[in-house]
Amino acid sequence: MNLLAETIINGNLNAIGYGLAAIGPGIGVGILVGKTQESIARQPELRGSLMGTMFIGAGLAEALALLGLVAGFLFS
Repeated sequence: MNLLAETIINGNLNAIGYGLAAIGPGIGVGILVGKTQESIARQPELRGSLMGTMFIGAGLAEALALLGLVAGFLFS
C-alpha cells in the first residue's frame, strides 16, 4: 500500500512540474505568434520569411516544454 501511495504522489508531482514547465513555452509561443502577425500586418511582402522563422522559433519553444516533461520523469 505504501508503494501505491508513493506512486500516486510522484505522479501528481510530475503533473504539477510539467504544468509549471509548460507555462513559459506557452507564453513564449503566444508572444511569438502575436509579434509575427503584427510584423506581417506592417510588411505583408515579408510574410514567407517571417512565417518560416516563426515556425522554427515555435518548434524550439515547444522543445523546451518536452524537456520539462522528460525532466519530470527523470528526477522523480
